Amino acid sequence: MKMDEFKATLNGQHPPPGVTASLAAMWYDAKGEWEQAHTIAQDIPTSEGSLVHAYLHRKEGDKWNAQYWYNRAGQPMPGLSLEQEWEDIVQGFLSGKPM
Repeated sequence: MKMDEFKATLNGQHPPPGVTASLAAMWYDAKGEWEQAHTIAQDIPTSEGSLVHAYLHRKEGDKWNAQYWYNRAGQPMPGLSLEQEWEDIVQGFLSGKPM
């Protein structure tokens, strides 16, 4: 799936079939459903899940918690906008090469 195809699914009520839990969490975040995205991210015991979790806490404004999750993901906290980080994370997941 390409980014434009993924974004087009944001008009729907559910994430596209077959996407990973990490992508589903990012999908819900884009829909403004932070709690649902967070619930999903909490149950992903991988570096991808930690990256999504980190992004969500950064978006929430909880930088201490975000830093913890970026460390778990093996990533520095980025200095770019949340919008750009969302794009980068989703593109990485779609391409199979997370940040």
